[in-house]
Amino acid sequence: MVSVAVKTFVRMCNYLQDPCHVARFQHFCGVEGTFPDKPTKPDSGRQEPNCPGLRKRVQQEGQSSDGGVGNGAAGDVTATHVKGMQGDDTVTSGDPSAADHDSDKTRAKPLRRNSLTGDVGQEFLIHNQFLFYLFTFGTELGNEMFFIIFFPFLFWNIDALVSRRLIVVWAWNLFVGQSTKDMIRWSRPASPPVVKVEVFYNSEYSMPSTHAMTGTAIPFCVFMLTYGRWQYPFLFGFCVALSWSVLVCVSRVYMGMHSILEVITGFLYSLLVLAFFQPILEKIDNFYMMDHYAPLVIIMSHVSLGLVAFSLDSWSTSRGDTAQGLGTGVGAALATHVNYQLGLMQDPPLTSLPLTLPPLSTGLVLRSLLRFFIGVAALLITRTVMKAVTIPFLCHVFGLPSDDVRKARQHMKVELPYRYIVYSVVGFVCVCFVPVIFRILNLA
Repeated sequence: MVSVAVKTFVRMCNYLQDPCHVARFQHFCGVEGTFPDKPTKPDSGRQEPNCPGLRKRVQQEGQSSDGGVGNGAAGDVTATHVKGMQGDDTVTSGDPSAADHDSDKTRAKPLRRNSLTGDVGQEFLIHNQFLFYLFTFGTELGNEMFFIIFFPFLFWNIDALVSRRLIVVWAWNLFVGQSTKDMIRWSRPASPPVVKVEVFYNSEYSMPSTHAMTGTAIPFCVFMLTYGRWQYPFLFGFCVALSWSVLVCVSRVYMGMHSILEVITGFLYSLLVLAFFQPILEKIDNFYMMDHYAPLVIIMSHVSLGLVAFSLDSWSTSRGDTAQGLGTGVGAALATHVNYQLGLMQDPPLTSLPLTLPPLSTGLVLRSLLRFFIGVAALLITRTVMKAVTIPFLCHVFGLPSDDVRKARQHMKVELPYRYIVYSVVGFVCVCFVPVIFRILNLA
């Protein structure tokens, strides 16, 4: 009985891992590839040879669908053709119906070219622009720029306690997800048949989807931290969190970056991480604020986690994301300790709970926007200055040329410390220095 259940589970996993399902979903949503008619070797995140230090992802071919859950496809994906995916936007002048059909197409290039890998991807056709923009927005909810905007806005304008605890969960969630990827080592869905609408993360391993993990952890953690603390209906908060998570998860399939299995695993994995942190998150926050040894523990723990994660496999661009998350967590945690010791905490007293949103007014909106833009400007200036200082310094330390930043960052010993140091300072400035600026400007 147990062996039958295991075989059924493995077959189901192999079925959900098949890249053909991704290609069919893309075709259903109006994404059409421009692959050549002659089958070629699938693209699964291979780097250009002129990028030193970057790992190559090689799709394993000829895997059997019942040979265990594996690296991308069930069977030989090079011979797989999905209806509608072998697109060609050339139109015969004598066929007016074909011309009418072609007028609905929009030729596009893959989103977010990765400057470190040089991967530009292949053009594709979009038949449904609404879904294209919807899922582009969904996938951006898991990207760096969104976190740069969301965490500070939440901290400066809504609830500092929720924001700093959310950063703790986000950093750990990212660390767990990226480390798991480097232990499992599955390649991205094969292309063809999958159309790579996005190529920025194409060089990284794919199991589980860390976009699905962060896209689930962030909204559900916000819901977990705010329900009961703020006044709003339970059903409203749950539906917003679930809709946010589903949008991010589905967008990763649409982008051709993950199989259905990888997205489902990322979703469930994130819930497991949240279940672990939920009972101890308040204790972690209190420790960061009050314990005299907290700064030492914070720095040692995050550096140790980084060293463990970075030793799991050879260098890839995912290392930068891990270092960035851990660095932000260090900076925010140290700033929390400093704020508490200096009496700068902004948490409302417990007697004022539950909190209610103040009535919207022109003054409130302008004040919030002013805080946000001044704060973001301070963060961008900090990031720019730290980048300008850190990269040449690291190149000097390791004896590398610093005239080309892109080439310098392709080296692990530059990219990892750069991300860690820069975003530690950015996190510290966000939580500690920017609120002081608001007080000086009478915007607190």
